[in-house]
Amino acid sequence: MDKFWHEVWEWTYSIVVALALAMLIHIFLFVPTRVAGESMVPTLHNGQYLVVSKISHVLREMPEYGQIVIIDSRVKRARDWGDDFSEPAYNYMSLLDSSYAANYIWVKRVIGHPGDRLGFRDGHVYRNGQQLQEPYTNGPMEFSIEGEYVVPEDTVFVMGDNRNHSSDSRYIGPVPISHVLGNVVWEF
Repeated sequence: MDKFWHEVWEWTYSIVVALALAMLIHIFLFVPTRVAGESMVPTLHNGQYLVVSKISHVLREMPEYGQIVIIDSRVKRARDWGDDFSEPAYNYMSLLDSSYAANYIWVKRVIGHPGDRLGFRDGHVYRNGQQLQEPYTNGPMEFSIEGEYVVPEDTVFVMGDNRNHSSDSRYIGPVPISHVLGNVVWEF
C-alpha cells in the first residue's frame, strides 16, 4: 500500500510542478492566442493562431512603431498583476473555442508613441507631419479629424489594419503601457 501512495504522491507532485511552470511561462514569457474578428485583415485573419511574447509587458517596455501587440482594451480601468494571473484560463479556453475569447483582449498595431502628433485625413495617418507608409492596411481609411491628436505620456496609440472595420484608439483612446500585454512573435 505504501508503494501505491508513493506513486500517487509522485504523480501529484509532477502535475503540480508542470502546471506551475506552465503558468509562469504563460504569465511572464510566452502565450498562445487566437485572433477573434476581422480588425487586422489583411495581415491577420479570424481564427488565426498567434504566439505572443509577454517579456515586454513584464518589463513595461515601449512597443516599437508598427509592432503588432495584444492589448487590454479596458483603458479606463487600472490593471494589476492579478489580471495577469487570471487571464491564462480565458486564454486557453479561447484556443479551444474562439467564441470564448475575452472580448476586451484585442490585437492591434502600434501607430503612435507618447508626444507624437497624429493626423487623420485624406484616407491616411500622419505622424509628426509625415504620412505613414502602410502597405499592410486594407484600403484607404474613411476616418478623419480636424487638426492633430497628441499621444499622452505613458500611452501608445493603436489601430487595426482593417481601418474601416476596427475598434481601436480612435474610439477607446490611448492605451496605457500597462495595458499592452505583449507583442506578436509568431503567426500560424
